[in-house]
Amino acid sequence: MATENPDRGESWYGSDEGVSQLRGAVFKWGCLSAMLFGIAMVFALLAYVALDAIRPLTADTEWLLTFFLTLVVPTGLLVGYYARRDRTAGWVGGTATALPAFSLLVGSGIALLLVEVFQPIEWFGTTLALVAVIGAIYVHRRLRPDPVAFEGAAVAVVALLLGLVGIPGAIPSLSGLLQNAPLALNRATIMLYSFAAPVGLLAGATVARRRESRRAGAIAAGLTLVLAVVAVVGAPTVGIDDYLLVVLVLSVGVPTALYAENVVRKREHLVGLALPVVVYGGVFVGATAVQAFGFAGPETWLDWQFLTNSHSRFADEAGIYPALVGSIMMMLVIVVSAFPVGVAAALYLEEYAPDTGRVGRVVNLIEMNIANLAGVPSVVYGLLGLALFIRYADMNTGSVIVGGLTVGLLILPIVIISAQEAVRAVPSSMRQASYGMGATKWQTVRTVVLPEAIPGILTGTILAFGRAIGETAPLLMIGAAAVVFNPPNAFTEKFSAMPRQIFAWSHEPAAEFRYGVLAAGVVTLLVVLLSMNAAAILIRNRYQRRS
Repeated sequence: MATENPDRGESWYGSDEGVSQLRGAVFKWGCLSAMLFGIAMVFALLAYVALDAIRPLTADTEWLLTFFLTLVVPTGLLVGYYARRDRTAGWVGGTATALPAFSLLVGSGIALLLVEVFQPIEWFGTTLALVAVIGAIYVHRRLRPDPVAFEGAAVAVVALLLGLVGIPGAIPSLSGLLQNAPLALNRATIMLYSFAAPVGLLAGATVARRRESRRAGAIAAGLTLVLAVVAVVGAPTVGIDDYLLVVLVLSVGVPTALYAENVVRKREHLVGLALPVVVYGGVFVGATAVQAFGFAGPETWLDWQFLTNSHSRFADEAGIYPALVGSIMMMLVIVVSAFPVGVAAALYLEEYAPDTGRVGRVVNLIEMNIANLAGVPSVVYGLLGLALFIRYADMNTGSVIVGGLTVGLLILPIVIISAQEAVRAVPSSMRQASYGMGATKWQTVRTVVLPEAIPGILTGTILAFGRAIGETAPLLMIGAAAVVFNPPNAFTEKFSAMPRQIFAWSHEPAAEFRYGVLAAGVVTLLVVLLSMNAAAILIRNRYQRRS
């Protein structure tokens, strides 16, 4: 032992101790410096792109001074107060400030789907199909209290397929029945039934659970419906379609109100709610002042016209709207296809696949190939999508579903590997405790393993989806258009995605495209990416708190 040799102990713990501490300190500070340098470089690059897209220095000096006095100064003073007195209140205020903007982005995405993909009557039919699924599950549980494994899931899937698809040639879907039926419903009332009512029920259930009062939940649900009716009535004055305004108002108002209600109910760090009032109040006061005095704002490339226009040969008229809709639709296909398949594959490999014997060797070979596929270049997946979906499956070249399935194959190994690691991290003692209580294998996986692994699964999935939305090479191989002038109205139509459109702008001869328009497209892509990741992080954190 080291203590039995004094000389060796002195050499090991004495003279080399200072050297070991020095090496550890150098390594620690070197890693910190590398991390800070990387963050600074990324921030500088994003700031450079944002300045090209927004061009704040082109605004009048009076315009900049007005917003500096109404927004920057009050916000800076309040943030300084939080930093010195109550940092937790600062976090509360930051969340309350960011939540309306994030909810507006989510609501805008839903509104885009209602405008370009799903008609309100189809949304109504989908809502009725989900209600039918819930009713079928309830009736099945009443008739069969002790069902066999997967029986309840099979009933739910069959009910969902009958509601959404029906039986071709025999039974139409609910949307088809509603389209052929003489309904005295307009788009506004359809959205009140199919969107406002479910949101109101969720808001009421949340408030009732928090306050342990059904009366409080009923009041919250009623206020939600009243807010939706006010949106319908006030739509003509705003200039937005009434059914879209219902979606936007509820998407912003309900999450913000629920968060503020939670802070007020706890009666802790209430001063944090002053930050959104100061920020949005400062924006409103500043906008009113510059409009009253006629101060000119920045000549920005990233404006409402850019978000709502299609591509044009003139830089001032170019927009990203068709590519934005195409990217959102492609991500829907990726989420529906890659996420459940990846999680199901990981659960089978970790929970059901044998470790020994011939089958065990086959499983080990499959896992090794999955790990290798995670490092295959993306252009190879583009060739795979071209051969598999276009050549053999005879799908439309460059369609949304082909792009989504191809990019879904690209991220599928990443989803499987991250889900495997999350499932493997669940302690075996929890499984043994579940078996000791008499649970079956499926019940243990469904109620113990999967809820504990969901945060880790979502962590890996966030990274995979972030890669998926920025891929360009697979879209080039499957024939996605560089430029489209109309957004796709169905998943089988030709589309263009934001990375593909940005790549096309980078080859335009005019400098306005290669700097201003391209920078605006990059900022839009980053905002959509960060919004999508923020939603996934919120869901992950919710499961972490539950576990």
